[in-house]
Amino acid sequence: MRRSGAISVVLALGLALVTAGCGAAPTADPVTGATPAAVTTAVPTPGTTRSTLTRPPAETSAAEPSTAETSTAETSAPEPGAEDRSIPADLVGLDLEVMPGADRVVALTFDAGANDAAVTSILQTLDDKDVTATFFLTGRWVEVYPDRAREIAARYPVANHSVTHADLTTLSDEAARAEVLDAEATTLDVTGQDPRPWWRFPLGARDDRTIALVNDLGYVSFRWTVDTLGWQGTSGGRSADEVHDRVLDGLQPGEIVLLHVGSHPTDGSMLDAEALPGIIDAIRAEGYAFVTLDAVVPHR
Repeated sequence: MRRSGAISVVLALGLALVTAGCGAAPTADPVTGATPAAVTTAVPTPGTTRSTLTRPPAETSAAEPSTAETSTAETSAPEPGAEDRSIPADLVGLDLEVMPGADRVVALTFDAGANDAAVTSILQTLDDKDVTATFFLTGRWVEVYPDRAREIAARYPVANHSVTHADLTTLSDEAARAEVLDAEATTLDVTGQDPRPWWRFPLGARDDRTIALVNDLGYVSFRWTVDTLGWQGTSGGRSADEVHDRVLDGLQPGEIVLLHVGSHPTDGSMLDAEALPGIIDAIRAEGYAFVTLDAVVPHR
C-alpha cells in the first residue's frame, strides 16, 4: 500500500562523519581511499537546527558506490521543457536540515545508491509498524535494482539522489543538470513515479550555484537533521544501539533522519535496518508522528 505524503495515523552509501554535533575527523572512503575536506558554504538555514551547514566528506562509501571515476559531462540531459518546474519561493536557496514550521513529526529518509541488502527488512518494519518514509534513489541504483525500485515506489514516495552520486559542486552546469534530469527520467520510466520535487545532494556537497541549479529544475533540496552513521558498520565501530541513540538525541519537531538501504561493503552489517524498529517505537513514545516530505512540499 502506498502512503505518499500522508501523515501516519499512528504516532510514530560513503563514509562521512558529518551530522549534528559531529566533531570527529573525516574517515577515508574504503572504496576510493579519499578523505574529503570539509568546506563551509554560505547557505541560509531555515529555523534552528542541531546541525551546521558544512560540506561533509563522502556519505556513501559503505552504503553507496564510489563515483570518482564517473563523469556525466558527456551525458545528454533532456531539456526541462515547458512544464512548470517552479518551487515555493520560501524554499528557494535552501538545503533543509529540518522541516520548516513542523509540529511533533519526524521524516524518516532512506538513501539508496549501492546495494539493496536491507530493503526487505526496512520495508517489512515500516509495514509492520504502519510508518511512512521517503526514499532517495540514484538513477544507477534504479537501473541495477528495478524490481526493488518499483516495490518501494508502490508504497512510498521516491526522490532524486542523482544518477551516479557525483559531487555536483565539481561538475559543470551541463553535467550537473544531466545528473538531475537523467536520474529523474530513469526513475519515472522504471517506477512510474516522478521524483520531483524532492532532491538530496550526493555526499551532502552543495553550494549556492548547485542549489540554484536544482531549484531551477523544480527541486527543493533536503539535507538531514541527523545522520545515523549506521553506514559505517560494525567495522567502523558503530552499533545498532548507537544508531538508535543518535536519532533520539537529535529528536525535535521536523527532524529529518538519514538512513540507508544497503549493507556495509566489507562487514555486511545493516545497522540502520537493525535499529529501525526500536527507533520507531522510541519516537512514538515521545509523542511524535511520522510524515513524508510531502509535509514540506507536495509531490508532483
